[in-house]
Amino acid sequence: MSELAAKLAKAVADRQVITQLSIDHPELDLATAYEVQGELRAAAGPLAGWKLGVTSRAKQAQVGLTDPIYGFLAAEGAIDVGERLDTSRLIHPRCEPEIVFILGRDLAGPHVTTADVLAASSSVAVGIEVLDSRYADYRFAMTDVVADNTSAARYVVGPPVSPQGIDLRLVGVVLEKNGTIVATASGAAALGHPAAAVAWLARRLSIQGEGLRAGEVVLSGGLTLAVPVAPGDVVTASIDRLGSLELGCC
Repeated sequence: MSELAAKLAKAVADRQVITQLSIDHPELDLATAYEVQGELRAAAGPLAGWKLGVTSRAKQAQVGLTDPIYGFLAAEGAIDVGERLDTSRLIHPRCEPEIVFILGRDLAGPHVTTADVLAASSSVAVGIEVLDSRYADYRFAMTDVVADNTSAARYVVGPPVSPQGIDLRLVGVVLEKNGTIVATASGAAALGHPAAAVAWLARRLSIQGEGLRAGEVVLSGGLTLAVPVAPGDVVTASIDRLGSLELGCC
């Protein structure tokens, strides 16, 4: 596992694509891929929280999975509001809108529910995740992307809003690039309710004796397609009741 993690870490550091791990290691399964991800997490320094992927039921059916996948958020990957994304430090960045949960208290155990997540969340926010797969041509099997920390790269979180009185299933989501709408969705795109995705994560982490901690942020899953970006682009994510967030690229 250390060899595969080192290969991925070098690809990030060198900003060079690599061949899919599953091609050279056809024995790679999801459990092993998470072990590789765990090696990366151990070397990542301070962590800010977690992220979910493949939260759309349609996407799960497309890739042959019945559950989402997850990765970690390194603190150094955070972009401050108003700061620009330096695309020169990435391979082929793409942006997608997210509903972000900020935990007000610890949340762990095998029976965490959507209601538990909402009660434990001090706030929610609109977010933009920047994805950056380390594989050539942005092509990979699901085991590859799990090992690659679900293509995590950067993320920006907007001003926090109380979740009280907001039905996060029904909020409208609009993704714009350079002033043009490129995708729309609703909060229900993430497992029917974005808090349900976070509840799944808490239950999944409990299998390993882990959980969500107060102060952590959780990106509950991309709500639309991820749009490629380059220097000069501006991406805006707008979510009803949560606000709008803009990310410029250089």
